[in-house]
Amino acid sequence: MRARTSVRPSDNSHFVSSIGIGIIGLGNVGGGALEIIADNGDQIAQKLGRPLEVRAICSRSLATNPPKVADMFPAAKRTADWRAVVNDPDIHIVAELVGGTDVAAEIIASAAQNGKSVVTANKELMALRGAELWASAQSAGVGLAMEASVAGGIPILTAIREGIAGDRIQSLLGILNGTCNYILTEMERRGDSLETVLTEAQELGYAEADPTADVDGYDARSKLAILAGLAFGARIDPESIPTEGIRRIRDIDFRYAARLDHTVRLIAKAESAPEGLFLSVRPALLPRDTILAKVVGSYNSVWIKGAHGADTFYYGRGAGPTPTGVAVVSDIIGLARELGGTPRSPFAYGQLQRQQLAPIRQETLPYYVRFRVRDRPGILAAISEILAESSISIDAVLQEPADDKADLPFVMTLDPTPGHRLETAMAKIRSLEFLVDPPLALPLESGFGG
Repeated sequence: MRARTSVRPSDNSHFVSSIGIGIIGLGNVGGGALEIIADNGDQIAQKLGRPLEVRAICSRSLATNPPKVADMFPAAKRTADWRAVVNDPDIHIVAELVGGTDVAAEIIASAAQNGKSVVTANKELMALRGAELWASAQSAGVGLAMEASVAGGIPILTAIREGIAGDRIQSLLGILNGTCNYILTEMERRGDSLETVLTEAQELGYAEADPTADVDGYDARSKLAILAGLAFGARIDPESIPTEGIRRIRDIDFRYAARLDHTVRLIAKAESAPEGLFLSVRPALLPRDTILAKVVGSYNSVWIKGAHGADTFYYGRGAGPTPTGVAVVSDIIGLARELGGTPRSPFAYGQLQRQQLAPIRQETLPYYVRFRVRDRPGILAAISEILAESSISIDAVLQEPADDKADLPFVMTLDPTPGHRLETAMAKIRSLEFLVDPPLALPLESGFGG
């Protein structure tokens, strides 16, 4: 029997026999969530003490091309108008799974105003406006959950918010984009170019037709902004995070990395240091004996160092209908448990504080610098002189045999160097006439997850 009572967390006088759910968006994630609710319904009811009941599903495709997963819920109201879902008094929890930032924000705000808790998988929106949306949910006395917004099937937000809440996080490093990780590991395994592997990834559906958000690092940047909120209570504008994608990585970089007993990954990094909070998304060299270096294919992972709990590591599928659907349904279960109680902050901290990032040019790290040059005498001397002028010490020079003297690659590894010194030296080196293209400088990360 369907319960008709609308429940706000501040109202403890009502108990509903089932929890009304509205799903808005029936793409991969929405379809995966519905599949899981249908398949695990009995077990979910045992965990909650009452069942989840999908009472409305919303998608623009329902009228013309309804997905088969919708047939699993014949009693659910079908609509193309999301307002019909957020205004329905029989619905207690809304899942916003449409993506984008404009309509999605309107859905979340409207649902909260109508006394409904909200689950979202929207990383871009939560990175941009998550603190604002949580404040609106708080004032309405409803919950907001976003586990599916970062790393798909890994419950990383729950781990930070609850599992290691008693610790003080010092740093975290993550592989947060499965598309980039697939491309890099296939380049390394096969020796193919980025362009070749990217084309194959698009044909296999691992990469979008427009791969910009993935390969240029913007997807990982949004996820890092969310993680910084949970780990440090910092409200960060994603555009303030220094970001570099993987487009300049070549197969030769993996050969040189192998000689250094390293590999290349796109790393999202957050570290609390005496200079402040450093955040960055960029390719980096990782020692092969570290656990992050062993993450291959489309998997995601996060390594966290705590002041008291030391190292913890989280690994799993970063995307996909059912792994991400599990995160959505788990959030629904969590919000259902909160009905009639006090909603928890999705960010672990009650309020996020705006925080200015420490300039990444102040961070001191060893570097891998790959050059491509037109061969001639005096190249090493010219580069070494510029580095010496910036007080940068060379650790080693590596050169693989090459037949093409008009495009000759070689690598210098540099001792730990402040970013501002490297920046100054690279600006001078880029003006040298023998360069084929600007040097590629990648940090050599170490001291974690061995």
